[in-house]
Amino acid sequence: MNHDRGRKMLRLTMVMYSIVGTTLAGIGVIAAVTMNLYDVQSIVVAAAVGAVVAVPVSWVIAKKLQSI
Repeated sequence: MNHDRGRKMLRLTMVMYSIVGTTLAGIGVIAAVTMNLYDVQSIVVAAAVGAVVAVPVSWVIAKKLQSI
């Protein structure tokens, strides 16, 4: 039973990541462009940081949703 709950948590986390990851990556790109960082490296780094930050954020959101 606990194994099934973990599988559901992982699935919910992945669904949340598909939304949160793109959102935070986009926010990172917008922040980079706002700071006049138009070079490709700055934009890619900003998007990557947003995508990495989205992993724990997605897990926290999924955990809160599952407890409802």
